[in-house]
Amino acid sequence: MRSVTFDAYGLALSRVLYPAWERLRGRPTFDLLATLRRTERASLDELTAMRLGFLRRLVRHAYHHTEHYRRAFDAVGLEPEDIRTLDDLPRIPVLERAVAQTSVEQRTASWPAVAVSKTTSGSTGQPLEVRFSAESRHWRDATRWRGFGWGGYQMGDKAMHLWGVPAVAPTRFQRAKLVVDRKLRRDVYANCMVRSRENLLGMVQTIVRERPQVIAGYAQAIADLARFVNAEKLRAWDTIPVVYGAERLWPHDRADVAAAFGDAVFETYGCREFMLMGSECEAHDGLHESVENLVIELLVRQADGTFRLARPGEQGEVAVTDLHNLACPFVRYLTGDLATAQAYAPCACGRTLPRFGPVEGRVTDTMRDADGNPVEGILFNILFLNMAKHARQFQVVQRADGRLTLKVVPTGAELPSAAETLIREFVGKHLRGVPFEIEVVREISLSGAGKLRRVIVEPRAKAN
Repeated sequence: MRSVTFDAYGLALSRVLYPAWERLRGRPTFDLLATLRRTERASLDELTAMRLGFLRRLVRHAYHHTEHYRRAFDAVGLEPEDIRTLDDLPRIPVLERAVAQTSVEQRTASWPAVAVSKTTSGSTGQPLEVRFSAESRHWRDATRWRGFGWGGYQMGDKAMHLWGVPAVAPTRFQRAKLVVDRKLRRDVYANCMVRSRENLLGMVQTIVRERPQVIAGYAQAIADLARFVNAEKLRAWDTIPVVYGAERLWPHDRADVAAAFGDAVFETYGCREFMLMGSECEAHDGLHESVENLVIELLVRQADGTFRLARPGEQGEVAVTDLHNLACPFVRYLTGDLATAQAYAPCACGRTLPRFGPVEGRVTDTMRDADGNPVEGILFNILFLNMAKHARQFQVVQRADGRLTLKVVPTGAELPSAAETLIREFVGKHLRGVPFEIEVVREISLSGAGKLRRVIVEPRAKAN
């Protein structure tokens, strides 16, 4: 069990400092969090009515205040008033990623103002600018804290994050601000991109020194750390809850993590476009959908190009409608992920939120540096977050002999020399000793299923 000790600063942080700071900034995070903790056990009728109200508001707003959705509705003869129930949502055309990339301005509403603008490379390796409103930001923050809370990550806990590194080094001021911010919030960050013995040992030493109350991070990075802890017999702590995301954690990985950190292992599912979309509860039976914030559909693409809802037990493409982003709406946006549908049934935890999963579309191939150390494939997502203006797509291929080829589709005729320099420095730092080449191409071939594999690692030849 997780050891329980009196934590005066943690209590002050969660009950006084965080609420005061959010109120000072005019953010209703705690009010929304209280609402979410009630509605997670509300009746299905109440949840449906709430979501339908938000959906109808979104559809009316998108039609009257964005060029893209007005054209999309008119093209199929649809009026906002035609969306009377959640079952009417499939009447709205899906938003493919390629269209989302080119329609940002047309999807940006005349009001409210855009509060946040960021870029995501996503699982397809295609950069996409994401804009959202202050309302959406507040709901995202509250939803994240609720979902993390199910996994034992409470506001005010000392958390160790196994996370990536920025492709572009922060300024001195930004570094100083990060140090102060993380110190106050008690967040400890470990770079998990390269998982050599030295780096893994450093993570273990950080756990022993900092005594985190929770560990959060990339699934496969946590699994590699767990295997190292188990193999070296280094566990020197009671249960530390683990909240993971970004990739799939396979059953054998989960067993390794449980052996290293205890049975409190929880999956989350999200993306930069929408943040937290689903979370695992203590029943460990699928992911609860964040229904107050989103509508998730699992869609099966048919031969004629149309879609239907996946049946229970069937895998479908994840389509998301962001109910609170009025600044730049996403309606039925195809994320590129695949997940399995579940029939609605009450969860053993008592929560009434629908469940889905497992999510199958985020498996990241792990690369190797010249010394054979595992290197996280998601590393290149981080790199290309800073290169959206230079590259439309990318794909990384590590050959059986270790050579690395980065295929890049530039936004212009050529890849700028400054961008190439940044790539080479980044790869040289994180994949040391690996022969590397950049290949500028006009397009990147899709798989037979119509997907772009972001990272491809060819199997190494077995020794005789």
